[in-house]
Amino acid sequence: MADLQVDYLDLYLIHFPIAQKFVPIEDAYPPEWLTTDTPDGTPKMVLDPTVSYRDTWRAMEQLVEEGLVRNIGFCNIGTSMIRDVLSYCKIKPAVLQVEMHPLLTQEKLLRYAREQEIQTMAFSSFGSPSYVELGMATPEDSLMENDLIKEIAARYDKTPA
Repeated sequence: MADLQVDYLDLYLIHFPIAQKFVPIEDAYPPEWLTTDTPDGTPKMVLDPTVSYRDTWRAMEQLVEEGLVRNIGFCNIGTSMIRDVLSYCKIKPAVLQVEMHPLLTQEKLLRYAREQEIQTMAFSSFGSPSYVELGMATPEDSLMENDLIKEIAARYDKTPA
């Protein structure tokens, strides 16, 4: 929070439903997702199997109770994990952030979040261009290259974005 020059955060989200090992700031800031400190040098995630999602949620609730955070939520989870969190949470999640765009509408997940009065926030709303550099998508997976999107954009004299 000192880096952000704020006294509290309006919203704090759990990014992934996995725990990673703590990396001291003096070793890496910000810490990376992967380490190459493996026997064969192949990058791998530094996971911490001793920390449960419940543990993480409880720590997030503690931040709210201490006044450091106003709202908490999560990213990249589905309805069963949301149900699980709702079964034990003291502070209800405010936001669910998930990948959502015309090729990935997540209708059932969106409906469930609405039913639970959890606000949904989309990421990668132009498709998957951020995944190309990770090798998880090709440039053609982007909505900016989608033929229908390009046709609609041309019809209205707009860019695909």
